[in-house]
Amino acid sequence: MARSLSVTLLSLTLGLGATWIGTQGVGEVPPLGALLSPSSGLWSNAADDLPASATATIRYDARSVPHIFAKTDEDAARALGYVVARDRLFQLEVQSRAGEGTLTELVGDVALPADQQTRRLGMSRAAEKQFAALDTAGPLYRTLRAYAEGINAYRTSLSSAQLPMEYKLLQKTPREWLPLHSMNLLMRMGFTLAHAPIELDLLQARALVGDSAARAMWDASSPVQEPIQPAPRNAPRDALVPLPAPGTPSVEATRMLTAMGMGSGPLRWGSDSALSADDRYALQQERAFASNNWAVAPSRSASGLALLAGDPHLELTLPSIWYEVHMVSGTRDVGGVAIPGLPGIAIGYTRALAWSFTNTGGDVMDFWRETVDNAALPRTYELDGKQEPLEMRVEPYRNKDGRVIATDTVYYTHRGPMRKQGATWLSMRWTVLEAGTELLGFAAGVYATTAEGFLDSLAAHYKAPAQNMIVADTAGTIAIRSTGLHPIRANKGRGTDILDGRTRANDWQGFRTLSQYPQSVRPAQGFLASANQEPIDPQLDSLYLGTDAHYEIWRALQINRLLRADSSMTPDKMRRLHSDPGSVRAERLVPALVSAARARIAAGEGSPSLAAAEKILAAWDRRYTRDNTGARLFETSLARLSGLLWDELIPADSAAPQVRPSESRLLQLLPDSSNLWWDDRRTTNVREDRDRLIARALVAAYDTLVVDFGDPAVTPWTWGRVAPAHPRHLLRLDGFSAAPTPIDGGRGTLNPSVGSRLANFGASWRMVVELDKQPRIMAVYPGGQSGNPASPRYLDRLAMWGTGSLDSVRTPRTPADLAASDVRATLTLTR
Repeated sequence: MARSLSVTLLSLTLGLGATWIGTQGVGEVPPLGALLSPSSGLWSNAADDLPASATATIRYDARSVPHIFAKTDEDAARALGYVVARDRLFQLEVQSRAGEGTLTELVGDVALPADQQTRRLGMSRAAEKQFAALDTAGPLYRTLRAYAEGINAYRTSLSSAQLPMEYKLLQKTPREWLPLHSMNLLMRMGFTLAHAPIELDLLQARALVGDSAARAMWDASSPVQEPIQPAPRNAPRDALVPLPAPGTPSVEATRMLTAMGMGSGPLRWGSDSALSADDRYALQQERAFASNNWAVAPSRSASGLALLAGDPHLELTLPSIWYEVHMVSGTRDVGGVAIPGLPGIAIGYTRALAWSFTNTGGDVMDFWRETVDNAALPRTYELDGKQEPLEMRVEPYRNKDGRVIATDTVYYTHRGPMRKQGATWLSMRWTVLEAGTELLGFAAGVYATTAEGFLDSLAAHYKAPAQNMIVADTAGTIAIRSTGLHPIRANKGRGTDILDGRTRANDWQGFRTLSQYPQSVRPAQGFLASANQEPIDPQLDSLYLGTDAHYEIWRALQINRLLRADSSMTPDKMRRLHSDPGSVRAERLVPALVSAARARIAAGEGSPSLAAAEKILAAWDRRYTRDNTGARLFETSLARLSGLLWDELIPADSAAPQVRPSESRLLQLLPDSSNLWWDDRRTTNVREDRDRLIARALVAAYDTLVVDFGDPAVTPWTWGRVAPAHPRHLLRLDGFSAAPTPIDGGRGTLNPSVGSRLANFGASWRMVVELDKQPRIMAVYPGGQSGNPASPRYLDRLAMWGTGSLDSVRTPRTPADLAASDVRATLTLTR
């Protein structure tokens, strides 16, 4: 009797992050009988998945990297589409559908909330408008068309037996790839990296703790400044002003939330997410880190050559979000990693330079309250005393069989999409919806011969999501620029409040000019580093970019400290920095936890659990090595402390805070032991101070971990055992996911791999380049080139990644430059 296989999807991993699909399953996947057929079922996917040998324009080296040799850039794009499709066909479709809002057509009704969010944000409409505006004779359109031709050439060559196993499980066939789908993927990338509606969180906080307390945490800069654009000093700047205590709720904010029909509950634009407040917070914390990159000038390297390193921290998926490739066409010679679905190299190198990105994370999304003619079925909205027509777009959602399962009507003002929240209509403007020419910047940048030329080529076309672009060239120049659209608000204000939409005076007034971008070329300090910190010290430039909620400080403090301390850097030292287990976060916060435990024990309020917790943390060296036994208790204690500390942010109808400030705010609060934030208003017989609340968190954390992992005196909570990296398959199928991999690193370190039942984030690509006349490149990513779980190339890089090692990258100028022993397969493509 045939059995049925049920697949549970908490999230479907999509390219540059996790798109929430839901806690439900995708339903019943077909009976296993047909899937076990040796001729057409899953076993057929175990066949040799590299092309047969032949005279080639594409050669796969021993690392399974395709080296594409073509006469023109269009031919190279066509070949890239083909080889990516051979290895990542299902991933291509999943990622493009995520940006298009049509996942339900592939996986069913469970994806409806994700699709609704995508379309309500205006992402599918924006992609269509951007694509329609392309010159069909222009280079971008021709490149997208050639790339699509390559994908479809492979897709149409497949028999049913050769389909990727995911299609067999879902009983679907691959759809035709359209040039538009690459634009959809760009939208998805923008959502992952630039979707941070701070005003919604601030509004809820104001309605709970008042203006002063809320703005001090959600509308202020980072409490420690170690900016991307180097400041004229040789150390970070602490700005640890005391935090105001929670106060009387703002009447205005409460009234606005009530009008939105939200009370004090969670407010989420465009999504009907069923994730709990705790789950949303956990996922935000796991995604709170994003990437590192740094460069060292010749004056501070042992070889006298410039050095560059990059490691974007994104979701760890199988297959990887990256695909490694090298292309030679005409005078272009470029290699690195591409995002499956986009026809170019995102992070990589040429013969003249190398580059990497981190996310700028600024505030590029704002909201306005609109006044409409009809609250139920609006047709116009008020603007400068006139009624302006609304654009209406009907969005039907279809299931796997093509049946319409839901319909939305999305309205648009001149600013962007408009949605009803309760009785209030809110419109939104978002730089991501105004992008679309980024691929032209990448195409031009790879022809640059200098670091400055590369940055200028990107800046001429790149709009969103804003990225900290670091580059080093063979002449020894290092440079960085926070490139992308940075809005300038009315009256040079901040983007933290919902504004009155009845006047254009409240609109964005433009964008920062290129000279106003945070940037540095040939810095006097001899190095540059970005790790998602605030781009420029607000003491040097007060024009609003974002708040502390948009940034993270811990890794920036660590990498700058390490680079300042070493004036003789080498490629191998750069490699080791990728997985350095040191933690400024632990160094700054652990002493407060230990001190609080000792104070309560000395006061006679100790317990066996508190004493045990104090002993573990006091003995820990605050380094996230895989064999350390203190990090798990530290992480769990901070999570418990967050739930206790921010109780004032719990609405009356909820059990957990709906919004929480950045963890770095603890640095401001810890010196103030009697601040009212420390008092848990849910307890009536005692007023907690700092030490009492921290002690409660430590006890709760210790007791929880005993249940989860056993008595640490018997079985120590070794980090590699209790917090391993765990790359997972796109459909979260355990059998096709990697085994848990112990690593050095954790939150706040330079290797911040963090995993949970929700998702798993970490270093998705590591690269070190020494910029000699012939650059020397080392790199790795977790997983393998193939998306086929039956392939030996599916997981062959994971072990190297787990140990922090890097592999030597081949850069042949011609096919003959690859030794025969280094050629794994060859392929000829003809039209």
